[in-house]
Amino acid sequence: MKMTRRELFEGMGALTLATGIRSIAEATEARSAPPAQDGTKPLELAGTEPFTMEGDIAARMVAGIHADLLKRNEASIESRQEFWNRDYSTHENYEASVAPNRERFAKVIGLIDERVPYSAPNLDVRLGDSSIVASGDGYKVYGVRWPVLTGVDGEGLLLEPTTTVAARVVALPDADWSPEMLVGLADGVPPEARFARRLAENGCSVLVPALIDRKDTWSGNEQLGIRTNLTHREFIYRMAYEMGRHVIGYEVQKILAAVDWFSKSSPHTSIGVIGYGEGALLALYSAAVDTRIDAACVSGYFTSRQNLWQEPLYRNVWTLLHEFGDAEIAGLIAPRSLIVEASHGPEVEGPPPAAEGCLNSAASGSLVSPDVADVRTEVNRVLPIFTKLNAAEHLSLIVSAEGKGRPGSPEALRAFLHALGVRDQLNVPSHTLTDARKGFDPNDRLRRQFTQLVDFTQHAVMESESARNRFWGKADSSSVEQWQHSADFYRKYLWEEIFGKLPAESEWQPVQTRRLYEQPNWTGYEVFLPMWGGVFAYGILLVPNAIGVNERRPVVVCQHGLEEEPQDVIFGDSEGEHYNHNFAADLADHGFVVYCPQNPYRGGDNFRKLQRLANPLKYSLYSYILSQSERMLDWLATQPFVDSKRIAFYGLSYGGKTAMRVPPLLNQYALSICSGDFNEWIWKMARSDEPFTYCFTREYEVCEFNLGNTFNHSDMANLMTPRSFMVERGHNDPVSLDSWVAYEYAKVQRHYELLGLYDQTRIEYFNGPHGIHGVGTFDFLHKRLNWGEPYRY
Repeated sequence: MKMTRRELFEGMGALTLATGIRSIAEATEARSAPPAQDGTKPLELAGTEPFTMEGDIAARMVAGIHADLLKRNEASIESRQEFWNRDYSTHENYEASVAPNRERFAKVIGLIDERVPYSAPNLDVRLGDSSIVASGDGYKVYGVRWPVLTGVDGEGLLLEPTTTVAARVVALPDADWSPEMLVGLADGVPPEARFARRLAENGCSVLVPALIDRKDTWSGNEQLGIRTNLTHREFIYRMAYEMGRHVIGYEVQKILAAVDWFSKSSPHTSIGVIGYGEGALLALYSAAVDTRIDAACVSGYFTSRQNLWQEPLYRNVWTLLHEFGDAEIAGLIAPRSLIVEASHGPEVEGPPPAAEGCLNSAASGSLVSPDVADVRTEVNRVLPIFTKLNAAEHLSLIVSAEGKGRPGSPEALRAFLHALGVRDQLNVPSHTLTDARKGFDPNDRLRRQFTQLVDFTQHAVMESESARNRFWGKADSSSVEQWQHSADFYRKYLWEEIFGKLPAESEWQPVQTRRLYEQPNWTGYEVFLPMWGGVFAYGILLVPNAIGVNERRPVVVCQHGLEEEPQDVIFGDSEGEHYNHNFAADLADHGFVVYCPQNPYRGGDNFRKLQRLANPLKYSLYSYILSQSERMLDWLATQPFVDSKRIAFYGLSYGGKTAMRVPPLLNQYALSICSGDFNEWIWKMARSDEPFTYCFTREYEVCEFNLGNTFNHSDMANLMTPRSFMVERGHNDPVSLDSWVAYEYAKVQRHYELLGLYDQTRIEYFNGPHGIHGVGTFDFLHKRLNWGEPYRY
């Protein structure tokens, strides 16, 4: 018959006698509520100052990190210059000097897939329709598609002159404009803003791709009955970001595939890109990564990018502001031509409102029209680069109606045509165009485009294990020593390239403490560890009352879950939703020193925006959590009752996420236990065929760029080697499937056993929900930390 937790605890007589504590059952009953303090213990720990902060400390932590990130965000304009080593001596030398920057930029926007070679686009004609969609003055309009990636096509309209082609252009509408709108075959865009058509009327061959829009029509899984209010762009972004790709990168690939065709076309002509809103972003990025593009015109977008964290999530780019603002990206276009048009940009208040029966899980974020003064300031930042290359005339700022006008003003189009070597006298707009296609619906094309990108990304997810195996090809598991040596590279990469590493501080302010609880077996102290500015670490330390003079005991760091505080793992529910959530107090009753840190994932969108601020700076929430953990561990090691060689970590849910990310990187930890989180993590993050994955939920902050090609949970766990690692999994835990967890853990077990470390890892399944079981894990802690007698089954 299976024993209950209480029966197991009460059976630990040997441990109780050894540590001088009350029985576990008595201690559990005694702390059903925090007792009044009788003053028998000191108000603060020796060597610390009094802690006096009141109120919501977690909210203050989040606010302090937010303020720190704002400072780093502002400072990034200057600090990013250290990544540039421009050589202005010749244009060729300049291109060579910025090539590493161009390569890094291409990588962070997700340009990692080889394009499909092709000779020319295919006409997209339905049976019974004419191949010519419409005829204008001196040009014809065709529906076309062209191959881009395996299973991914570009689609749109081609405006082809009936005479000699003067130049070849990719014209990019805003995301919510169809190609038909930009050409004038459908309503929605004022005639003066239909710049694709104006360019065709002036002798250019113009390709107008369809872009993924901001609606949420297909953002979900119809088979699972799931709908969300994520925009189509955010839905693709979430799964792609994890795989080192991006909705931005996918659409840049479509543009570059068009440039592939243009560059092989006869007669050879200049190649240009022009765009508005989201299309302007794509035009700027495409010209920055591909030197075959001779000129770019960017309208309603170019400005300071320091408020990127407030824009829609699908514009988030890992490390962007660390090295690039719009001016630096424009510098990658120099000495080629760039026309910046200050027009009224798209304005979007936020994601679509959640319809009835639809998950309200979209990230916040808005678009505002660029301020003319900010546009001018950003142009002035890049002007010295063009000037030093003797190409100042190749940079133009055109202000359309004081920044409030439509895109594609005559002045901007003339400047763009001039940069392409085309006469800059615009022809007068011609007659109205009529779409000859019968029953054409642009939504059919849009759904194909959306589905292709989802399918391509899902294929990358399912193939990601092979990519990770290639990444780990230099790891040497021939012996424990060789593994530890070769794992240093991967540990460094995980910290610096996936999470982002904050600069180390050389001096710390004094630690502050305050007695908070007095229990029969232990005393609880709040611990405040100042770091820099308003950034600090905080937690609650539970010190066993029976510690002898000069005795050093093992420590278990107990980490709370999402939207919780340290108190939740001390006095949490023991039988409710979280199933023995007071495991920290239980471990203190077992005689362990216990530390319960506050992590900054509390406060809803307030903490999630930290990730938005951090990512473009090459930081993340875990940049701060890791620094806080280092500070905490350094201080714990100075305490006379702590054995610094026997420190373990035990985290539940979001605390389990921490268990996978912090102990593998901090060697002070001898052991890590992940409860309620261990997973085939890349599937959990990026698959869209199961209802419990993060493709559908509000936790957008969990996305980590390129993790799918580098680290899964087994890889993080293996970085603990030869230290101990354990997984705790409830059969009824809805965060995953047992089969997923077992599949991923099998890799960990194999790794440890091949190295002869048979007893250093284990997994325990139990009949229960998302929570702490506290049986096999407590046994593991006692054994591996050499503390008292382990449980007997």
